[in-house]
Amino acid sequence: MAALVDAAGPYTLRPIEFPSPFRHLTEAIISQQISGSAAAAILKRFVALFDESDDFPTPCAVLAVKENRLRSAGLSAAKVAAIRDLALKSEQGRIPDTATLDALEDADIIEQLTMVRGIGPWTVQMMLMFQLGRPDVLPIADYGVRNGFRIAYRLRDLPTPSELARQGEKWAPYRSAAAWYLWRAVDLDKSGIEWTRPKIRLWRVPPRGDASTRRRRSGARTR
Repeated sequence: MAALVDAAGPYTLRPIEFPSPFRHLTEAIISQQISGSAAAAILKRFVALFDESDDFPTPCAVLAVKENRLRSAGLSAAKVAAIRDLALKSEQGRIPDTATLDALEDADIIEQLTMVRGIGPWTVQMMLMFQLGRPDVLPIADYGVRNGFRIAYRLRDLPTPSELARQGEKWAPYRSAAAWYLWRAVDLDKSGIEWTRPKIRLWRVPPRGDASTRRRRSGARTR
């Protein structure tokens, strides 16, 4: 990780605070499973559907717009349903404001916000990092983070989420910074910049039911 830090330069992640998590969670839903450029284009069209005097639509404004109009921004039916459910729960007061979230532990925030349709741990983890500025978040299911780890440590295959979680224990309590640098590893690789990369070997759990593997691990002889 030290070599990657040297190659990528200073840590520049600065959280962007909003009074309510609605904006960040909406943006995170839009970004799910698509590239950053595609997400930015859809977000721009989404915001343009509403009153130009508003920096970002309110939950009430989103609920007032028909689903087919939201779909016209390039959103899938599933993402429209998720954004509308988020807007509804926000209007009902079931989504805590940022000040309330600030007082909660990461795990409690994830538990509360994943009750919204279409919002899983990854979406909340993005909010924890980019809005609340939590320092110890490692999104182990994020493809970019996993790919960055593969690149940074010269692995042939992507690490599994559980393997990444185990490796990430050594980066606590600064796993948000580690995730940010693993994203930078992907950027460096795409730009062709070389840096000294260590090589590690991940210990993988053998398939369950593999009797010969169990015997080898226990010291028993095998044919």
